[in-house]
Amino acid sequence: MPKTVRSFEDLECWQASRELRLFIAREVAPQLPVHEKFHLNQQILDAARSVTANIAEGYGRFHYLDNSKFCSNARGSCCEVLDHLITANDEGLIDGSVLALGREKVQLALKLINGYMSYLKRAANSAQ
Repeated sequence: MPKTVRSFEDLECWQASRELRLFIAREVAPQLPVHEKFHLNQQILDAARSVTANIAEGYGRFHYLDNSKFCSNARGSCCEVLDHLITANDEGLIDGSVLALGREKVQLALKLINGYMSYLKRAANSAQ
């Protein structure tokens, strides 16, 4: 974590999750066929948006345990994004290189969210 965090935008986990969201919106969603517009396309976009939104909402709660709960939701949404990427690849809608890049972005976001959650747990314990 940066030494000074003034906003959720300063959190490395949010920044990595934003990169994942942008990747989904710019690289994956446009590749999906029109008949998936209201199915897989919308689901993967919603899941990717949920990751950053949950991190931001948790940050705004100003309570370690609330923040951690929203980060847990963000982590779940990251895994959902990965599942949708795997589904898209399984169904021949995206190729393996797109899946591999998406998997890397998901893994980085998860790693940073887990680290932030560890920080929140330590901070909560030291505040008691």
